[in-house]
Amino acid sequence: MNGGPSGFHNAPVTKAFVITSALFTVFFGIQGRSSKLGLSYQDIFEKFRIWKLIMSTFAFSSTPELMFGLYLLYYFRVFERQIGSNKYSVFLLFSGSVSLLLEVFLLSLLKDTTTNLLTSGPYGLIFASFIPFYLDIPVSTRFRVFGVNFSDKSFIYLAGVQLLLSSWKRSIFPGICGIIAGSLYRLNILGIRKAKFPELVASFFSRLSFPSFSNSPPPAPSRNIVGTISPNAGRRAERSQPAPVASSVEPSEEAIATLVSMGFDRNAARQALMHARNDVNSATNILLEAQSH
Repeated sequence: MNGGPSGFHNAPVTKAFVITSALFTVFFGIQGRSSKLGLSYQDIFEKFRIWKLIMSTFAFSSTPELMFGLYLLYYFRVFERQIGSNKYSVFLLFSGSVSLLLEVFLLSLLKDTTTNLLTSGPYGLIFASFIPFYLDIPVSTRFRVFGVNFSDKSFIYLAGVQLLLSSWKRSIFPGICGIIAGSLYRLNILGIRKAKFPELVASFFSRLSFPSFSNSPPPAPSRNIVGTISPNAGRRAERSQPAPVASSVEPSEEAIATLVSMGFDRNAARQALMHARNDVNSATNILLEAQSH
């Protein structure tokens, strides 16, 4: 199990969010205001500090939280590759908004005047992502350490537990709100899983945030699946072996998602599966062979 190719290839929204979160955290840390981040009953219902609601979505309140949080956000870029940047933006907005509303509702119920009852950071997005991580990401490796069973997913769970317990109840509450938000998205409340931003809006904000997103690596040149051969040899090959015919059956979403999770472009994965007659292993070889040229 891995998050696909290293870096943020095919994950521009994750890249923007990770950079934004890191910048806000460093900014407040330099100013010595990290301890003032977080939410309390007084902030929301008495002093109406709306800016703290916004900042609590991005900035972590401590360095350990920042390290584990960014690590998990970076790994979960695999979901953006699976569903596409547009739908992942909807997931990000939905999980963050719902989690924030639940946190505000929790503050109204507790009415605790403790300063910064809830810690700051994108806990909603991070812990909402554990729902598809648990349900959709298969275990690829199992091993034992001192008689205890582990899998390659265990390290992600351990990082999540560390982040969840980093500030005790101040971080547990936002984490639970994030899990609830992720569950609601999974249940497709109000058809949210089918929602998409208009392409014009998505393209505009992608370029507005970080122009470098558009500088994606050039696509691999198209090549014949049989290989590059001389014209005479090609004619002999055509007579001796018919060219592969693409399957007319539409590839399954599961097969496409498997290839996308490896970092391949969704359209390229679909075409490769059609050429390989829905065989994932053959499609993987086609895509890897195309990238190597």
